[in-house]
Amino acid sequence: MSKNNFVSIAAFIFLLVGVLHALRLLNGWGVQMGNTVIPMWISWPALVVAAFLTWQGFRLARSS
Repeated sequence: MSKNNFVSIAAFIFLLVGVLHALRLLNGWGVQMGNTVIPMWISWPALVVAAFLTWQGFRLARSS
């Protein structure tokens, strides 16, 4: 697998993660892992990080 393909696939995965966090925020979906409820505010920084990594990944893939 070439570096360009790897970066593109990673960027796409981060895009999916970001979309899921955005949907969670818009729809108010709850997330629970075992007995721990994940608070809604966690999705805000996760969305920002996923969006940044998506942007950087596609930018890097385009420049290669």
